[in-house]
Amino acid sequence: MTKIAVFCVGNRLHLDDGIGPAAYDEVLRRFDVPEGVELFDLGVLTMDMINYIDECDAVITVDAIEHSGEPVGTVLRGTPEDMAPSQGANISMHDLRLLDLFDAAVLLGFDAEGVCLGVQVENTEPKILTEDLTPRVKAALPLLVETLAAELARLGAPLIDKQTGQPYLG
Repeated sequence: MTKIAVFCVGNRLHLDDGIGPAAYDEVLRRFDVPEGVELFDLGVLTMDMINYIDECDAVITVDAIEHSGEPVGTVLRGTPEDMAPSQGANISMHDLRLLDLFDAAVLLGFDAEGVCLGVQVENTEPKILTEDLTPRVKAALPLLVETLAAELARLGAPLIDKQTGQPYLG
């Protein structure tokens, strides 16, 4: 059986930085998660997550994306390498990039496919802590969740639509 971890990364109190946790909530609202898929609502990635890479065939990270050059609200998909340019700049807003986690995993002999999904954000530093998304990022949330569902279907572990009871095949 395929084992997949989905790391939904972000701080719910920093506007658009909360896109990962918002996607987590939306997936659980709309879908039943099949056996073999584990969703995590994470604040940030840590090296503690390396144990899940060892156990998984694939790891999907859902995160806020900055400095992609795309318009706010654009849903992006790539590999860990795509999301961490060689110039050393972090497109992901968090200090530990998925690429760093996968580089460490490779050194330990782990072999999981890595996929990054995200949304180009507008504001992640509100003057007052705010649990919400800006309008354009919030409007992108359904597409982000459908992209995640399609990715899981591609990996052989489709989510089950709660309304129809059918697998979501993208």
